[in-house]
Amino acid sequence: MQMTIRSLSFYRNNSKGETKSTNTSNNRLFTALGSSLESCILPAALILFWVGAGAFGKLNTIVLPSFGTVVDTFWSGITSGQLLAALAISIRRVLLGYLISSVLGIVLGILIGLSRHAQRLTGLLIQVLRPIPPIAWIPLVILWMGIGENSKVFLIFLGGFFTVLINVIDGIRYTDKKLTEVAWVMETPKFKYITRLVIPAALPSIFTGLKVALGSCWTCVVAAELVASTSGIGYMISNARNFGQMDVVIVGMLSIGLVGKLMDTILNAIGKRLLAWNA
Repeated sequence: MQMTIRSLSFYRNNSKGETKSTNTSNNRLFTALGSSLESCILPAALILFWVGAGAFGKLNTIVLPSFGTVVDTFWSGITSGQLLAALAISIRRVLLGYLISSVLGIVLGILIGLSRHAQRLTGLLIQVLRPIPPIAWIPLVILWMGIGENSKVFLIFLGGFFTVLINVIDGIRYTDKKLTEVAWVMETPKFKYITRLVIPAALPSIFTGLKVALGSCWTCVVAAELVASTSGIGYMISNARNFGQMDVVIVGMLSIGLVGKLMDTILNAIGKRLLAWNA
């Protein structure tokens, strides 16, 4: 009899636990859906306003084409392959320049962040070069490298490098001093100190720099393709502007935004996995 009572108590507790777990998962699902719907309110309102203005003839279609025209142009670019080809070229350039700027920014940031001598040696140079926009480098870059792929990748590299570098240095600089003192007292080997303490502590700041640098790299690739290129999404926008094809210009702009959002989402997912301990 006593055994039966214990069994019933166990099953009750177990069912309560399952119910509580189900309720928690449902709450998370509803919260996620609510957040997604909330983020769509403003874009939906802008689209409705755009559609309404076109329907009532309030748009100057030379300056701003109707929403339907832009959708048709977007679909035409997808089906013909021209839009996808231009995006593929620009994405390849962005990823190459972004990868180089990220790797060099992280490596040099760690080296500079760990050494006060390196900070003093490079501080003035970084402070002078960092405010210079990559677009200002275009005349020199064209003279040095021509209008080939190297010049575009270099401009993209400039767009992301200093952002990553500064965030890595700051992340290391603001590492918890108590943890650093404990590591020195315990005579932790240098490699273990960097890989187990410094880099994990700086990861939030590093990922912030990587996210901001990604947007900067997209800005730079469009600027480079607008000035000196015969391919890519920036060239497509520039060419359409010359012929007064504002629908193509808007399609190019929206395509950059959508691809940038997709890449940012992927980076956020990676960051959540690596920074789960910091949640």
